[in-house]
Amino acid sequence: MCRFGERQHRLAAAMADSGSWPEDSPWIREAVAALPRHLFAPDRLWHWDGRAYTPVDRAADPERWADQVYAGPDQPAVTQVSGGLPTSSLSCPSMVADILDSLDPEPGHRVLELGTGTGWNAALLAWRAGPGRVISLEVDEEIARAAERRPTGATVVVADGTAGWPQGAPFDRIIATYAVERIPWAWVAQTRPGGRIVAPWGRLGHVALTVAEDGRSAAGWIQGLATFIPSRGAAPARSWREVRGSEPAPEQSRAARDPRPLHDDAHLLFGLRVLLPDVRIATHSGPRGMTAWLHDGVASWAVLTARPDAPPSVRGAGPRVLADEVSAAWDRWLALGSPQLYDFGMTVTPRAQHVWCRTPAADASWAV
Repeated sequence: MCRFGERQHRLAAAMADSGSWPEDSPWIREAVAALPRHLFAPDRLWHWDGRAYTPVDRAADPERWADQVYAGPDQPAVTQVSGGLPTSSLSCPSMVADILDSLDPEPGHRVLELGTGTGWNAALLAWRAGPGRVISLEVDEEIARAAERRPTGATVVVADGTAGWPQGAPFDRIIATYAVERIPWAWVAQTRPGGRIVAPWGRLGHVALTVAEDGRSAAGWIQGLATFIPSRGAAPARSWREVRGSEPAPEQSRAARDPRPLHDDAHLLFGLRVLLPDVRIATHSGPRGMTAWLHDGVASWAVLTARPDAPPSVRGAGPRVLADEVSAAWDRWLALGSPQLYDFGMTVTPRAQHVWCRTPAADASWAV
């Protein structure tokens, strides 16, 4: 029999050691203890073996299944795979704690969750807000029905979260559990003045927006750095290999700068995401050096390499010279004073939304 208690204790201790329990929201640790993750995990999970996602079935290997559920503070448990890619997960505990802390729900609040998934997040919200105070929308009917059978304490509805849930508005809090490139205005319109919206934005980080007293805008700060599964309606992103294609690689040349901060500096990476929103950057570092893969999802790509025994190099192809664009945006980030991701914020109105640096009135702002 799986020793869930021991795994829960180890995970809670690891969360404490890494500083992942929010000091301002002690209720989160209490709720997680009352609603352990394994109660919300489906019988089949998926493990990445380095080449593909392979199933881990509770009936066949309960210990390995439990290890997946309680893998660590920063490890999600993939619960659904489609087309070789994860499409739903039991989010990593540190991310859940961080985003719930940003939402700041209070007892009695009416909460709308967008993306039920396994139902664990909805259950934590209901533990805090109270019975009958949480509505959770899930576009995948099979996932929604499974969540209904778990002890969420929330009302689960099969619906696309993009439009929100106008028949239940206004809400005190709205939270999305999937990433969006733009905040739907419906979410703002369905949140009461002074209420809060928390959503993963883009490919990095999540934002917490407070609705203005007149209800005509919402603004707030980037809260943390994390990667979330995109919304179901988002067009599937092309991979670096798809953009790279099979053409012979061009000759490499010396890079203009050492690319290693792209791997080491999360604040730089977030700044580049703001300044170059269509450029995707992935990195890997190991004993033989560091590599950064860049692409624009269309036709341009580049590879930056830093080896211990050689100067940094670059090779790439396509209509855009992505290495030069990244270098120019890097210079722009430095000129702004190397802002941290927490220095960025967002303003949303019915007709536009933009990201700004340090103050909404700043000259440094970018349309989303």
